[in-house]
Amino acid sequence: MNSALIIILLFLVAAIFLGIRSTKGKDMNLEQWTVGGRGFGAVLVFVLMAGEIYTTFSFLGGSGWAYGKGAPALYVLIYISLSYVLSYWLLPVIWKYARDHKLVSQPDFFVSKYKSPYLGVLVAAVGVIAVIPVIVVQLKGLGIIVSQASYGAISMPAAIWMGAISLTLYVMISGIHGSAWTAVIKDIMMLAVIGFLGIYLPFHYYGGYGPMFEAVNTAKPGFLKFPEQGLSVSWFISTVILLVLGFYMWPQVFSSSYTAKNAKVFRKNAIISPLYTLMLLFVFFVGFAAILKVPGLSGGDVDLALLRISIQTFDPWFIGIIGGAGLLTALVPGSMLLMSASTLLAKNIYKPFAPQASEGRIARLAKSFVPVVALISVYFTLNGGTTLSTIILMGYSLMTQLFPSLLFSLKKNNFVTKQGAAWGIVAGIIVVAYITISGSTIGTLFPSLPQQMKDINVGFIALLVNFIVMWAVSMLTKQNEAGTKVC
Repeated sequence: MNSALIIILLFLVAAIFLGIRSTKGKDMNLEQWTVGGRGFGAVLVFVLMAGEIYTTFSFLGGSGWAYGKGAPALYVLIYISLSYVLSYWLLPVIWKYARDHKLVSQPDFFVSKYKSPYLGVLVAAVGVIAVIPVIVVQLKGLGIIVSQASYGAISMPAAIWMGAISLTLYVMISGIHGSAWTAVIKDIMMLAVIGFLGIYLPFHYYGGYGPMFEAVNTAKPGFLKFPEQGLSVSWFISTVILLVLGFYMWPQVFSSSYTAKNAKVFRKNAIISPLYTLMLLFVFFVGFAAILKVPGLSGGDVDLALLRISIQTFDPWFIGIIGGAGLLTALVPGSMLLMSASTLLAKNIYKPFAPQASEGRIARLAKSFVPVVALISVYFTLNGGTTLSTIILMGYSLMTQLFPSLLFSLKKNNFVTKQGAAWGIVAGIIVVAYITISGSTIGTLFPSLPQQMKDINVGFIALLVNFIVMWAVSMLTKQNEAGTKVC
């Protein structure tokens, strides 16, 4: 067993131990397991939300996109920063309403706002469907990290199975408490490792950032600019807008806002977090540095760029440190995603059909769903071949469909009815499904449009259809209700 693998395993054992210790003295009922008893302060809420955002995608996918796509990879940095701006106004409102109504999951918010448990079932189903691909991202990333950092001593499928089993036990025992405390270590490690790699590699191989970009531009002219078509400027802007709207629609991110002590926590984090996002620049620098030093990666293999250049550069013990930090970027968000999906299945899909079920039974059922969701995720991880970034973008297209009905629910006089909200979401999802299966773009759907419009993210079509259907059905149901009252 090499030193890298030993260090990675030590990180895993330490994370599991910390997760178990975090629950000491706590009655792990559903509220404690999912939202930490609503007692987290600014620091824990900050690292918890960062733990869900800075994942194996940030660690591997960001560098992979910089390696394979060039300038368009910067969309990640922009949309996350702008999403924090949105959180300054959005999250305090959600937190206050959730506290006043004792909500513990994202669908609970929609159920309470629209007085419809079956809308909650729909929202929960969307959440589970979208979350599983992101769990796949974490497991795939974990498999890449462990297999590469162990120098092939552990195969990728074996690493995925080990990660899934560890993640399942970790979630069932510790809930959100373990995720929050492990996130503290993860963020410190990620800042140190990514910061070091993003500075050292460009200077070690090229003598600085300027010479690195000059070398890349010489070898691949135009690579550092936005292309005229495809991933162009219009794609970039539209994708950023779409992802900002969907950022807080993820069930694990949405419900994390419930954990705070007060609304000031979110405003503090909204001010600090965009600065924290700058660390992603160092992820991109690693990807750019790898272009000429580990050439030939293509397709899903671009996600290996960071590890390949690191293995080529450093001794095994330091690869173990890098692998340990990467493992934590999978463990923290992966645990949140597993817990969120399991809670949705138990509380918002099962309970509406079994209203007599006690909170204790729902809590036990939620924990029992954890291995089920993990097994489904392992299956798709072992049988999928797309890049981490592509999977994330697909999930966002689904989750953004919840934004219109959420936005209007915050108004005092909400014109949207529960039927309108439901059918709008369904229509948007159908469009997303068609686009995903057919591989359509605005260009293929409307070939006569100017190129700038062809490159707009196709997710906007789904969002537009969602809004039109939501509005039309809401108007019809209101008219029907008014007619019934008159009669």
